[in-house]
Amino acid sequence: MKKLVYTLLIIFIVIFAIACKKENNKTDDNIIQDYEPKITKPLLPTDTPTPPEESHEGEVRSTLTGLWVPEEVARKRPYAIQFSNFKTVSNQWGIGQADIVYEALVEGGITRLLAIGENYSGDRLGSVRSSRHYFASIADEYDSIYIHYGKTKYAVAKLKELGIDNLDGETGIGTTVFYRDKSMKAPHNAFASIDGILAGIKKKGYDTEHPKDYEAHYKFYQEDTNLKSDTKANKITIGFSNYTSPYLEYNTEDKLYYRYQFGGPHKDANTGEQLNFKNIIIQFVREWDIDKNDYQTMDLEDASGSGYYISNGMKVDITWKKNEASKWMRYYDASGEELTMNPGKTFIALFPDDRVKDVKIEN
Repeated sequence: MKKLVYTLLIIFIVIFAIACKKENNKTDDNIIQDYEPKITKPLLPTDTPTPPEESHEGEVRSTLTGLWVPEEVARKRPYAIQFSNFKTVSNQWGIGQADIVYEALVEGGITRLLAIGENYSGDRLGSVRSSRHYFASIADEYDSIYIHYGKTKYAVAKLKELGIDNLDGETGIGTTVFYRDKSMKAPHNAFASIDGILAGIKKKGYDTEHPKDYEAHYKFYQEDTNLKSDTKANKITIGFSNYTSPYLEYNTEDKLYYRYQFGGPHKDANTGEQLNFKNIIIQFVREWDIDKNDYQTMDLEDASGSGYYISNGMKVDITWKKNEASKWMRYYDASGEELTMNPGKTFIALFPDDRVKDVKIEN
């Protein structure tokens, strides 16, 4: 009997051992299956993919900057806004939207700015000041709608002579286009809004698009191009007077010129951003006092002269010609060919040609 029990016990142990081995084998199989590494084929070298060509469908080159803009923007007549440059309002509201900014002397050594832009927006543009006849002439070069608050008697005559479409704050259209900020001191507290400008244009019945035969004021390179010159221009000081003391400094990183005046950066008060430009033109003009009030005048009716074109840290000499009656104005390079400029915003100083030495170009 004991022998039978012993035999059964041995058989039971053998069967149990075989079952455990199978179970262990099953567990090992699961472990291998669960953690089997995923083997992937090595990536084969391929050519660098060609980036898709930039699409400009529905866009054309701006006549003011040479940059791509929507067709409907390019067809629009720009607005030429007469900005004050008095110290208390020297960081003008909305001026950063301009594509081209002109600076020229008015009476007393103060300068005034004419800011030409094709896509202004917002409800605070200014402060807007009175017209001078040479600014009216410039506005007319661009087929622009001229926006100002008041005018000299010389400007009255010029506006009439040239038939310039304009919105004047001192006329019946004034309260439609402009408003006064009563927290500020007059006359530096007149502002326009884009809604007011559009309402004024509608009341006046002005055309809002260029005529089909409109010719662009400038020629632009298709891409950013360095000037062929030996003259570096990293800082340009334009000595209109000790009042504004304006200058521009070149930034090598973005290849733009940043403007300063009144001892600090010149900013757009709406955005806080400093004004910067791709191109600078110094246009030397014959200028003199027109009367005992120190009102200025310039030879711009049928005139020519010299100047500088500055871009990408370099300067070249240029010449210019203007025929006011035909709204025609062009710049020329040293070879006599029409000047080609870099795409981007432009700053233009109309500077007395008997004071060339007061424009300083530094390396």
